[in-house]
Amino acid sequence: MWKCFGYFCYMGKYVIALCIAALPFIAQAQDKWDLRRCVEYAVKNNISVKQADVQARIADLQLKQQKYNQYPTANFSTNLGTQFGRSIDPTTNLFVNTQLLYQNLQLQGGITVFSFGQVKNAIEAARYNAQAMKIDVDRTANDISINVATYYLQVLASREQININEVQIGQTKSQLDDTRKRVDAGALPELNLAELEAQLATDSTNLITARTNFDLNVLQLKAVLNLDAAAPFEVDTPPVEKIPLESLMEMQPDAVYLVALGAQPLQKVNELKIKSQEANVKAYKYALYPTLSLGYSLGSQFSNSLKDGKTSLAGYEQTAAYTKVSRDTLLSPVYSTNYSQKRFTDWWYGYADQLNNNFQQSVGLTLSVPIFNGGNSRRITYERSKLDLQNMKLQKEQGDMTLKQNIYTAYTNAVGSMDKYNTSAKSVESAQKAYDYARKRYEVGLLSTIDLLTNQNKLLTAKLQQLSNRYDYVFRMKLLEFYKGQGLKL
Repeated sequence: MWKCFGYFCYMGKYVIALCIAALPFIAQAQDKWDLRRCVEYAVKNNISVKQADVQARIADLQLKQQKYNQYPTANFSTNLGTQFGRSIDPTTNLFVNTQLLYQNLQLQGGITVFSFGQVKNAIEAARYNAQAMKIDVDRTANDISINVATYYLQVLASREQININEVQIGQTKSQLDDTRKRVDAGALPELNLAELEAQLATDSTNLITARTNFDLNVLQLKAVLNLDAAAPFEVDTPPVEKIPLESLMEMQPDAVYLVALGAQPLQKVNELKIKSQEANVKAYKYALYPTLSLGYSLGSQFSNSLKDGKTSLAGYEQTAAYTKVSRDTLLSPVYSTNYSQKRFTDWWYGYADQLNNNFQQSVGLTLSVPIFNGGNSRRITYERSKLDLQNMKLQKEQGDMTLKQNIYTAYTNAVGSMDKYNTSAKSVESAQKAYDYARKRYEVGLLSTIDLLTNQNKLLTAKLQQLSNRYDYVFRMKLLEFYKGQGLKL
C-alpha cells in the first residue's frame, strides 16, 4: 500500500507540473479580444504606425540639427607624411632635395554673427514640423482604428449570420423530422419530404458560406492588427442591442464638425505644417540677404629637416651662424658641403619646439553677399517655398472640406440606417407572423411544402437584412462619436 501511495505522489508531481505549464495556453485559449484591445494592439504593432513614429523621430533629429546651427563650430585636422626628391619644406618654404617627415596641425571654426533671422526661422520651421510629425502618428493611429472597427463589426455581423443560419437549419430539420413521420404514416406524399431535404441542403450551404465569410473577416482583422494568421484569436461578441450609442440628436453634423476641427489629428497636422512652411518662407527670404560670420584658426607645423636648429639643404648643411654680407647688415647663413643622407629616424628632434615656434593664429569677419549664383538658385528656392505654402493651405482647405463631407455623409447614412433598421424590424415581425401561420397550415395539411419554404426563406432574408441594417447603424453612429473625439468603444 505504501508503494502505491508513493507511486501516486511521484506521478502527481508530473501531473501538477503539466497543469502549471498548460495554464498560459488555457488562458490564451480563453482570452477574448474586444474592440478596445484590438485598437490598442493595432496602434502598437501596425507597420504604418511604426513608420509614422520613425518619421516623427527623424523630425526631432532635424530640429536638433537646426538648433546646433546657431552654435560655434570647431574642427581639428592634422596630416602626417613624408616627402622625397625636390620639394618645399612646409616649415621653411625652402626647396630641399632630401627625404623629410612633416606634420601639420590645425584647429578652425566659426559662428554666424548676423543672418537676418535665417537661422531662427529655420529652427521654428523644424520645431513646427516635429510637432506635426508627432501628431501625424495619432492621425495614422486613427486611420488604423477606423479600419479595425470596420473589420471588427464585420466579424460580429458574420457571426450573427452564422447564428441565424444555424437557427434556420434547426427549423428545417424539425420540419423534416415531422414530415418524415407523416410520410411514413401515409399522411403526406414523399414529394414533401424531398423538398424539405433539398431545403436542408440549401440551408447547410448557406451556413458553410456564413462560416467561411466569418473566417475571412477574422483573417482581415488579424491583418490590420499585424497578428499572425495562425495565432489563436477569438473575438468578444457583445450583444448588438447592448452596444451603447449616443442619441442621434446629439450628433448633429454642424456641431460634430466644429468639434472635429479642433479634435481631429489631421486638421492639427495641416495647421502645424502651414506654420512650419511660413517659417521656411522667411528663412529662404533671409537667405537672399548678406550674412556676417566670425571665423578663427589655430595651427602649427613640424618638419624633421631641422637638426640642432639648423636647416639641411640638398647636399649642404648650415655650419655657422648668420654673417654680415653687406653694410646694410643683411645676414646670410653659412653652409658647408655635406653629402651625407639625412636619416629618417632623426625626425623627432625639436618636435615641441617647432610646434611652439610655428604656432599661428588668425581671427576674422566674413561678409557673404549673394549676387549671382548660376541663375540665383536661392531666389528660385524662395519663390518655390511660397508656392509650397499656398499648396499646403489648399491641402488644409481640402482636408477640412473632406472632413465635413465625411461627417455629413456619416450622419445621413446613420439616419438612413436607423430608418432601414426600423423598417426591417417591422418586416421581420410580419415575416415571422406569416411563417407561423404558414407552419400551422402546413401541419394540418392546408399548405404545400413549397409555400412553407417560401415563407421560411422570406423570414431568413428579413432577419439577415435587419442584422445588416443594425450593424450599419452602429458603425455610422460610432463613426460620428469618433469624429466628435469620443474614441471607439463598444
